[in-house]
Amino acid sequence: MTAFLNADLHCHSVVSDGTMTPEELAIRAQANGVELWALTDHDEVGGQHRAAAAARAAGMAYLTGTEISVTFCNETVHIVGLGFDADNAEITQGLYDTRGGRGKRAQEMSEQLAQVGIRGAYEGALKFVGNPELISRTHFARFLVEQGYCKDTSEVFRKYLTEGKPGYVPHRWASLKDAIRWINDAGGMAVIAHPGRYKFTANEEYALFTEFKAHGGRAVEVVTGSHTPAEYVEYADKALEFGLAASRGSDFHSPDESHCDLGKLPVLPGQLTPVWELLADRIQHVAPAQ
Repeated sequence: MTAFLNADLHCHSVVSDGTMTPEELAIRAQANGVELWALTDHDEVGGQHRAAAAARAAGMAYLTGTEISVTFCNETVHIVGLGFDADNAEITQGLYDTRGGRGKRAQEMSEQLAQVGIRGAYEGALKFVGNPELISRTHFARFLVEQGYCKDTSEVFRKYLTEGKPGYVPHRWASLKDAIRWINDAGGMAVIAHPGRYKFTANEEYALFTEFKAHGGRAVEVVTGSHTPAEYVEYADKALEFGLAASRGSDFHSPDESHCDLGKLPVLPGQLTPVWELLADRIQHVAPAQ
């Protein structure tokens, strides 16, 4: 496997905040030329066995995945785990605990929105949630679009649900150290997701990469749906600076909402070590025909 492999190692299904089932995502990924796929639902591994079976049926290699919410420097950072044992008790319990605060946070978000005249937001958001434990800003955003408060989810996040805007409620997620430990102890590899999205100072970003590496993190998303071409270069350099492998993933949630479709990203810069080379023994391959 090389840097030119069409690997998409970051996307979401209805198990968290996507709009397609794991089976539908597998079909879409295969149709778009994906050769190695991972489903990385937020703080959840409930779709992993379905996704692996769907990948096999579609003829794709598969890596287990999740995206863990972490609090770092008072910001929410996402750490993708790849290639771990999805039945591992420690990571399953850690993710369950991480999900635990979402319900209370969602009620507070709804109360804030009610104060600016948007009523019934919690109940409305629940219509878009497969698992109420995983209710998130994305589900509230879909409710606001459905009700005509905004034309799309991008407009929602300009007007609501972000810091300083109605409906924003911070949440204390897992620690960086714990998230990486859960992934490593389950036999997987930790990846910093879409680093270009975080509103860190240069010093804070340096601290993130330094602590991530010190705790046993091994890779960073370089090519991802929310990065610009300039950020591909910037985070390729960061990967080399910190001795990290590079990952690639669309962060696909929905055909109507996502910046990038499954499998439609540029290739990784050639000087980098692709994360899938380090995870070769964890990749679930399609069995050859008898």
